Amino acid sequence: MAWIYLLIAAAFEVVFALSTNATEGFTRLWPSLLTVVTATGGVFFLSLALKTLDVGVGYTIWTGLGSLGALSLGAVIYDEGFGLGKVVSFLAIVGGVISLKLTDRPAPPSADSPAPTPPDTTGTAGTAGAPVAH
Repeated sequence: MAWIYLLIAAAFEVVFALSTNATEGFTRLWPSLLTVVTATGGVFFLSLALKTLDVGVGYTIWTGLGSLGALSLGAVIYDEGFGLGKVVSFLAIVGGVISLKLTDRPAPPSADSPAPTPPDTTGTAGTAGAPVAH
């Protein structure tokens, strides 16, 4: 679930970055309100993700995905340039995000996850109490 929270947080981060540009120095009401709401939402969902993920991994991926989204959508919405330097940087961020995901340690079991079932050592597995023929 932590990765879902992190993706939601990243989506908020993208909208936050794009709406910050639209505030024109916080002189426009609606983009300013959207900026505050999305910044809050992004940090909230990031905090949920960081309950499980390492902060170095979670925060880096959050900002990386936010940067990728702002870069991509900024080029479309605000007609910002998208030259070779940005493409190379974009690919470096994607590679870093993938590497962090692949090297992240497994999450420890949470308090609400069921305890692992111990192996059956009685010789009656799957037979509702009947002895197992050897």
